[in-house]
Amino acid sequence: LVCVLVCVLVCVLVCDILRRLRVMGRYAQLVLGPAGSGKSTYCTQLAEHAKATRRKINFVNFDPAAESFDYPLSLDIRELISVEEVQEELKLGPNGALVYAMEYFEEHIDDWFDEVFQDFGDDDYLVFDCPGQIELYSHVPAFKRFVHYLRDKGWSVCAVYLLDAQFVTDPTKFISGCMTCLAAMVQLELPHVNVLTKMDLVENKQEIEEFLDVDARSLTHQLNTRMGEQFVRLNEAVANLIDEYSMVSFFPLDYTAEDSLQDLMAYIDNSIQYGEDEEIREQLAGLEMEDEDDQQNGV
Repeated sequence: LVCVLVCVLVCVLVCDILRRLRVMGRYAQLVLGPAGSGKSTYCTQLAEHAKATRRKINFVNFDPAAESFDYPLSLDIRELISVEEVQEELKLGPNGALVYAMEYFEEHIDDWFDEVFQDFGDDDYLVFDCPGQIELYSHVPAFKRFVHYLRDKGWSVCAVYLLDAQFVTDPTKFISGCMTCLAAMVQLELPHVNVLTKMDLVENKQEIEEFLDVDARSLTHQLNTRMGEQFVRLNEAVANLIDEYSMVSFFPLDYTAEDSLQDLMAYIDNSIQYGEDEEIREQLAGLEMEDEDDQQNGV
C-alpha cells in the first residue's frame, strides 16, 4: 500500500512539473533607456551576434514613433497604432501622441497580443526595442501591465536598461543615471541589468571604471566634496539607497571588444534562467524513457 501511494505521489508531481513546463521556456528582454542611449544599436549588434552564433532571436519594435530599423522585425507595434496616426487624427504633439499610443496599446493588449503571440511558443526568445521616453517606465502604467501580461503567459522577462557612458563621468551624473534606472526597476519589478553603452567612444575609460563598483561611503564622500554642506544628509541618503538596491552595478558594453556583447548576453541569460528549462526537459524525458523501459520489462 505504501509503495502504491508513493508511486501515485510521484506521478502527480511529475504531471504537475510537465504541466508547468508547457508554459516555460519563453524568454524576453525589454530594452529600455533614455533617448539616444543606443537601444536600436544594441538590437542591431545583437541581431548580428545571433546570426553569427546561429542563435534564434526575434526582434520586436515596441516604439510607435520608430521609423526605420537595421535589424529584421518579427513584430511591430505600429501594426496596432503609430504616433504619426495619432498626431494626424488628434492633433497632439510627439510626446502626447506617444503616451496616447501606449495607453491605447494597454487597452487592447489582450486582443492584439493573443493574436500575434500565436506565432511564438516554447523556447522562443524575444527582444523588445522600447521607446526612449523614460516616463513610460517610471509612472505610465502601460509597461507595467505589459510585464504582468508576459509573466501570466509564462514568459521569463528581464529589463535591460541602457545608459550612455557619459552619465557616469562624475558623481552627480552617476546619481542622475542611477535614479532613472531605479525608477524603472521599482515600477516594473523585473530582473534588471544596467548597461553602459558607447564605451568605445569614451576617451578616458579610467573615469568610468571607478564608478562601476562603488560603495555608499565612497560615493557620499565624492558628492560632499562637490556640493554644499546643506546637501550632506541628502547625499548620504541617496548613496545608501543606491547601494541597498545594488544600483551601482553596471555592465560596460564595448562593441569593439570581441567578447563584450557575448559576456553581456550570458549575464542576461542567467538572470532569466535561459537554457535551464531545456535541461529540466531533458532530465524528465530521460525519466519517462526509463519508466517506459521498466513497464516493458515488467518492473
